[in-house]
Amino acid sequence: MADRSTKNRDEITVGTTNVFADLGYADAGERQTKLRLAYAINQILESQNLTQAAAAELLAINQPKISALLRYKLEGFSVERLMTFLTSLDRDINIVIKKKPKAHSTGRIHIIAA
Repeated sequence: MADRSTKNRDEITVGTTNVFADLGYADAGERQTKLRLAYAINQILESQNLTQAAAAELLAINQPKISALLRYKLEGFSVERLMTFLTSLDRDINIVIKKKPKAHSTGRIHIIAA
């Protein structure tokens, strides 16, 4: 007979595309948006092989903030600020507002890094 811990490990729970919603965060949409924006920023910074000091100078913030961004510690960053960082990195941001599909119970935010 399998013990309780083995049984729980074998169970699979299918989640949504937003882990923050799955974990029950009230601000799940904002957290997911920040994460995707930060991921895009971090990919750009990595591709440019910048030091944290150089990245901080480029984005006009201090090095500890760059360290937090690179580690996805995003509490101190707004969505607007992250988008400003992307424009500072020579990226365009397009925001499209449209009616949600009937299949969705609420509107959603999608970020696509091209």
